[in-house]
Amino acid sequence: MEAVGSNVTQLQVGDLVFGELSLNALGCFAEYVCAPETLVAVKPAQLTCAQAAAVPLAAFTALQGLRDKGQLRPGQKVLINGASGGVGTFAVQIAKALGAAEVTGVCSTRNLDLVRSIGADQVIDYTQTDFTSTGQRYDLIFDAVGNRTVADLKRALTPTGIGSVAGFTSLTRLFQHMLLGGKKIGMMATATANQKDLLVLKELLEAGKIVPVIDRTYPLAQTAEAIRYLETGRARGKVIITVAEDNQT
Repeated sequence: MEAVGSNVTQLQVGDLVFGELSLNALGCFAEYVCAPETLVAVKPAQLTCAQAAAVPLAAFTALQGLRDKGQLRPGQKVLINGASGGVGTFAVQIAKALGAAEVTGVCSTRNLDLVRSIGADQVIDYTQTDFTSTGQRYDLIFDAVGNRTVADLKRALTPTGIGSVAGFTSLTRLFQHMLLGGKKIGMMATATANQKDLLVLKELLEAGKIVPVIDRTYPLAQTAEAIRYLETGRARGKVIITVAEDNQT
């Protein structure tokens, strides 16, 4: 924190904080930003600034998609489609932290070991196996990719299962989920940045129950290159933009 307003009570100059602003207002890549006190919290001490920056947007989406839309309960079988991406890597870990009995991660061949390493009990290589055709049924499918039809997801769900869709690959797919999914399958609400959930994530981070996965970091001057890499769809975990050498922990 470079400066604080006269009404700020939770933070002081010099605090290292993390949080998410782009969910609530138009954002950009910048060296400085003015943030409401209610949208940030003191960074977990064991994380670097780069690791902390990887958390909010993706982890908010995973937490709210699993807990709120997906209504995850302890003891359930959960499948994460897109388990190696920015949202998916958090979803695997948060599902376990919320008490899922078994978490299955779906990813490409090169990411199988990564997804196992963050806690997935089972992994499925989508280049070899269609998870909707194995006969396995799940209480909750969290789809961070949005590349499956409503019929696909229903086929892989238990009779009372829920499909929580956090992404989509085309407008056609989006409208299909909105029109045909009903109460069983549908798009989660847009993730909302808020301090209450940020503190939930902070507690999980401090307990070691979730760990940010970072693929690459780029300096601010190479932001365009970072975005081009993201657009390839091959990022493992998060891509981070740094504005200064991260020597602080």
